[in-house]
Amino acid sequence: MSTALVTDLTIFVLALLVGIEVIGKVPATLHTPLMSAANSIHGIVLVGALLIGLTAHTTVGYILAFVAAFFAAANVVGGYVVTGRMLKMFRRKAQPPAPAPAQAPLNGQAQDRPHEVRR
Repeated sequence: MSTALVTDLTIFVLALLVGIEVIGKVPATLHTPLMSAANSIHGIVLVGALLIGLTAHTTVGYILAFVAAFFAAANVVGGYVVTGRMLKMFRRKAQPPAPAPAQAPLNGQAQDRPHEVRR
């Protein structure tokens, strides 16, 4: 194994452990808003996946770049969908129009109402 590969793997494992530790401390009530906002940052991951795809020279490299770009794009779109649904929960519901006030009888007689008993 080369020294660069061991260094890259060490950084990856440390970043993974720090990420798990940070996310594990977030309360459930804050998880969705924070994650939906953080998913928009994954646009940077999408750009990185595309840049890595430019340096690929083998079929395996192209496949891995495509898979990385696909998952990064899905994460960005999913973040915006979750944010949209979350914001939709806080919108005020449309109020139904108020009923028109009842009019007084024109000739002083009681109006016919189906629930009243006529004598």
